[in-house]
Amino acid sequence: MKVLKFGGTSVGSSENINRVISILENHGKTDAVVCVVSAVGGITDKLLLTGKQAQNKDISYKDTLNLIKDIHFSIINELNLGTGENITKVVDNEFQELEDLLNGIYLINELSPKTSDKLVSFGEKLSSFIIAETMKNRGLSADRKNSQELVVTNSNFTKAEVDFKITNANIQDYFKTAVQNITILPGFVSKSKLGEQTTLGRGGSDFTAAIVAAALKVDQLEIWTDVSGMYTTNPKMVKQAYPISKISYQEAMELSHFGAKVLYPPTVQPVLSLGIPIHIKNTMEPEAVGTVISNEIVEESTPVKGISNISNIALLTLQGSGMVGIPGFSKRLFETLSQEKINVIMTTQASSEHSICLGIDEKEADSAKTAIDAAFENEIALEKIDPIFVETGLSIIALVGDKMKNHQGISGKMFSTLGKNNINIRAIAQGASEKNISAVIAESDVKKALNTLHEQFFESKTKQLNVFITGVGNVGERLVEQIKQQKKYLKENLKINLRVAGLSNSRKMIFNEEGINLKNWKDQLEDGEQATLKGFFENTKALNLRNSIFVDVTANADVANLYANYLRQSIGVVACNKIACSSDFKNYKLLKELSLKYNAPYLFETNVGAGLPIIDTLNNLIASGDKVNSIQAVLSGSLNFVFNNFTDQTKFYDVVKKAGAEGYTEPDPRIDLSGVDVARKILILARESGVEMNLEDIENTSFLSEAGLKSDSVDDFYQTLIADEAHYQKLYASAKANNCQLKYVAQFNDGKASVGLQEIPEGHPFYNLEGSDNIVMFYTQRYPKQPMIIKGAGAGADVTASGLFADIIRIGND
Repeated sequence: MKVLKFGGTSVGSSENINRVISILENHGKTDAVVCVVSAVGGITDKLLLTGKQAQNKDISYKDTLNLIKDIHFSIINELNLGTGENITKVVDNEFQELEDLLNGIYLINELSPKTSDKLVSFGEKLSSFIIAETMKNRGLSADRKNSQELVVTNSNFTKAEVDFKITNANIQDYFKTAVQNITILPGFVSKSKLGEQTTLGRGGSDFTAAIVAAALKVDQLEIWTDVSGMYTTNPKMVKQAYPISKISYQEAMELSHFGAKVLYPPTVQPVLSLGIPIHIKNTMEPEAVGTVISNEIVEESTPVKGISNISNIALLTLQGSGMVGIPGFSKRLFETLSQEKINVIMTTQASSEHSICLGIDEKEADSAKTAIDAAFENEIALEKIDPIFVETGLSIIALVGDKMKNHQGISGKMFSTLGKNNINIRAIAQGASEKNISAVIAESDVKKALNTLHEQFFESKTKQLNVFITGVGNVGERLVEQIKQQKKYLKENLKINLRVAGLSNSRKMIFNEEGINLKNWKDQLEDGEQATLKGFFENTKALNLRNSIFVDVTANADVANLYANYLRQSIGVVACNKIACSSDFKNYKLLKELSLKYNAPYLFETNVGAGLPIIDTLNNLIASGDKVNSIQAVLSGSLNFVFNNFTDQTKFYDVVKKAGAEGYTEPDPRIDLSGVDVARKILILARESGVEMNLEDIENTSFLSEAGLKSDSVDDFYQTLIADEAHYQKLYASAKANNCQLKYVAQFNDGKASVGLQEIPEGHPFYNLEGSDNIVMFYTQRYPKQPMIIKGAGAGADVTASGLFADIIRIGND
């Protein structure tokens, strides 16, 4: 004999009921079948609503009743049961009885637990009748047996306790003589020894199925629902979650207790001692493997079997110095909650005995506080303990696995993974058996926590990075295209799943927590919402995605001023914008400190040499114990391009214009030509070398004409280049006469830094520097005479974008 149970979704429509019948028909070909069914999906809640409406003298209970009636008759009609006298009469009689009951509740203005049980029992009785009649109508050997005639309980209404001795005898006696091949039983419903209608409480239909399976000692209990088994975690929050093929009873109960809604823990009890496996199956996908729950020991690649969570948790904290060394506080606390019928979901106590923390359902927080404060009124008055402290908006996440106790470092890995993503842990609980490690976190962090932990314990070490890019002009566009081009390579070779979750230009911004489709990102951005810097930050923060990285591809001071906000949210920052790192030293130091404090990478390689690994090389030298003596460098690809193309046969204005057109200079060329950009770069290198310095400390000898330095606008500046051509030709003539090349050089030596145009003689490493190339020479304690030299392209959209890309990948490889 086989026992199958179908939940509310499985019988929630005529289409799904047809699926159920098909499954039962297939099972019935080889064995007798017992089918336990829930009420039609959502009906139990609607029945409870009618009761509350009637109790509150709300006449709309009649509208809700009519809605319930319409749902059932719609299903009857769609199942082609017709208007047979028997079917119509039975269903009409049930609804007449239900209406009479509700009218009574309305008149006396009272809804007792006893009446509530009678009220909600209509759901299962109706669904089981409709399914049985449909099967008989189709010529199948099927009949319905009212579970209230089999399952006997005490009179603890809404959650009655089963008398297994009587119940088992009733079930065994009935099925000894049952002649039908398929028996339909309503789940959840029962009767007391006094003949009163009772219910088995939450998950009661599962419980009914387990009671029958245990009484008949079947080989397996099948529970059919709308998902393909128990998942590694909530698939609605974690797309990478997958069904667990085999799991132990204990693991299943732990996962169910901590929020896995597929199975209700008491369901396991009747079959547990008999070793009857439970098979979770999907009504919508009957061919899916599902999950088998049994005593079988299964070797897994990871000791963690699943990750679960319970939402809407309140954390109660009882604390005070008067608790230390005084017995009885825990006893009184739990007794108080027990008397109020408040279930404790999680508990933890400090070893100092100074505090006890309890996790309970948030709906019960106010009544719990009132009761506990009253119970400890005297101690609170004497200031031996504090009034109970209540925190809401919390959730419990739990790692579950029988084998966790045999593996070291599971807890450490769990908490470090959460910590790296700025997920604050309010309380921790871990039993000695180590089957479960639980933590209380903010409800807003649940999705990120589940995704982060699932990635850590269940995925093939693929790290997901979520990138938010501000500034998709010349360089930003190239960066997006590089990401699009390399996305597959990164996933296959570096195990990095790189997603662009946010994009913004000066006008529009778009977000997608699943990743923006980069095939048509420009069109999407054009149709996006109005862009604001604050809005971009708030959206990035609200999405709360793991391993989030903010990428600044602007030269905007207002954007740079927001770095601290991102870092405080554990959102990494990658920037080619030099303003933050060259701002006041206190701000530079603050950003570094925030990066360490919140475990949020702050990388800015492109601040100095575009795609060249200048800062990375310098950091490696310092980290390995080397010390910088001096730095000599040509750090402006823009200026190098200008002076490599400027001759007595060209005009300075034309060369600067060409540099701008090819993307080598900023939109405002004064930033490059004034030397401010180079000064910022040498300042950053000096700071990364360990020296405290500000921009005003750097000597900047400008080569611009006086009129150029005083220009009020970009257009005005270009006019000065034309007017002062003789000034710039004079600079070139002097260099040519001395057989030198003009190079804009940055120097750092003995704690001092300077930038300025120099005539570089033949034979010097800077002399043959071509195009927009940069060069840096580090003279250190290890390289005192022959410097460490880094040379290559130092400007251009592609190389700058590749430098940003390299910083993003560096974060992914950490």
